[in-house]
Amino acid sequence: MTSEDRTTYLLIDGENLDATLGVSIFERRPRPEERPRWERVLQFARDAWGQPVQGLFFLAARHELPMAFVQALISIGFRPVPLTGRPDEKIVDIAISRTLQALKDRSADVILASHDGDFLEDLGELCDGRRTGVIAFQEFRSQGYRDLHQRGLEFFDLEYDVAAFDVRLPRIRIIPIEEFDPLEFI
Repeated sequence: MTSEDRTTYLLIDGENLDATLGVSIFERRPRPEERPRWERVLQFARDAWGQPVQGLFFLAARHELPMAFVQALISIGFRPVPLTGRPDEKIVDIAISRTLQALKDRSADVILASHDGDFLEDLGELCDGRRTGVIAFQEFRSQGYRDLHQRGLEFFDLEYDVAAFDVRLPRIRIIPIEEFDPLEFI
């Protein structure tokens, strides 16, 4: 089977990524120009593994469908998955978990865009020879995914590897010496 015969399922945990961006990086609601360019995330997944990508964007829509955002996602090639449920349910996590479980029976590769450790078991089940990956901000990604790295899980940083942003984010990270630029500090 060639890479053209396989599909990558790109599962976006919209709530988790948005919360991490707002709470942990900006400490405020991100402005539109500070949000990821989702078309770049889709293109990165296509380019990284050289195969077609089915992008599923999971979002909570408890009372109202954010129609402008949903239409934008559709226009760039995502399939929005708007969800509702009881207030005490983690509806996006439940849906992503069920999707990961359903993919076990398919001949498909998976990239999960989330920091959430709630998916460790389900994603671990998919580390069975197929390609698996996690897109996240490396410093906020659940440490539990490290164990899966030894089983083939690939890591991609949303800013540095995927280049999903038009602006540089105010992140503190460990800098590989070959990337160090003293002008950023003086």
